[in-house]
Amino acid sequence: MRPEGYRQAGAVGKSASRLKVGFVLARSFTLSAFALFVDTLRLASDEHDRSGRVMADWQVLGSTRHLIASSCGVQVAPTSDFVDPARFDYIVVVGGLLTAKDPVDHDTIRFLKRADAAKIPLIGLCTGSFILADAGLMAAHETCVSWLHYKEFRERFPDLAVRSDRIFNLDRQRGSCAGGSSAADIAATLVRRYISREAERNALEVLQIEKARSAGDIQPRRPLHDDYEDNRVKAAMILMEQHVEGGMTIPRLATSVRLSRRQLERLFLEKAGMSPAKAYTRVRMERARALLVQSKASLIEVALDVGYENASHFTRTFKRIFGQTPTQLRASALGFQ
Repeated sequence: MRPEGYRQAGAVGKSASRLKVGFVLARSFTLSAFALFVDTLRLASDEHDRSGRVMADWQVLGSTRHLIASSCGVQVAPTSDFVDPARFDYIVVVGGLLTAKDPVDHDTIRFLKRADAAKIPLIGLCTGSFILADAGLMAAHETCVSWLHYKEFRERFPDLAVRSDRIFNLDRQRGSCAGGSSAADIAATLVRRYISREAERNALEVLQIEKARSAGDIQPRRPLHDDYEDNRVKAAMILMEQHVEGGMTIPRLATSVRLSRRQLERLFLEKAGMSPAKAYTRVRMERARALLVQSKASLIEVALDVGYENASHFTRTFKRIFGQTPTQLRASALGFQ
């Protein structure tokens, strides 16, 4: 995603050109995503929290200087008109509530298309990727969205590639992220790439973030029971998720939803397409996958956490579900860092 002719990553010092970012805020934008991204730049740009724009600079762009209200009601004023997009290394579109009518105006769309024509990389924070997709600017690029918005993105843009497993994605001339704290992660990646690792570390230390997550980190997912509409299936899945160590039997699950074991099995096959036992195994393996990527726990510790006393049995089950061993998954995740 480095603009043509841009300096090498890690170039520092007053002689180096600054990393320049232009922000476009949608109506009802997500304040946390914007604040975390811009503050990562701010803290990386100077030492000792002086807010000097030594190594980075940023502007909030708008077709007018009218205040833009975030989804929480806090308002932000644009600091610049829509100037030549070539002045920036990145244009970051901060989305927000999908229920907001006309989140950006026609002048904004024209500006984003000008930036695309000038080959300036575009990044969608939170639902900013919806705005880019609506403008026809996500074609031939993979979009990362929150699991919360995955279904709606698929429905609105069925021809576009989308994923909701990772926290952010940098795909050639486009970037996208799930929103929330992942805005700091994608900003830290740019700081590390175009300023220095020291600048990234300085920013994260002030933000009280131990370590930035990589594009390979998996999104914290919603509970699996949200995938099902039948209340009895949901209730059984909730109990499975509350007992990932494997302490819940299928007969107890059936009793908890006032069904016989046979009735529960028929219900799961009809509503979930699998038996209760297979659903329970998947719940436990989903928990194991999250632990493998998001923690430093050993293989046997992860296995024990999800109720497997034998690492070999755990590994076989994990590979059957996900097509790769726990070790292979962890190695591939580390490869993104």
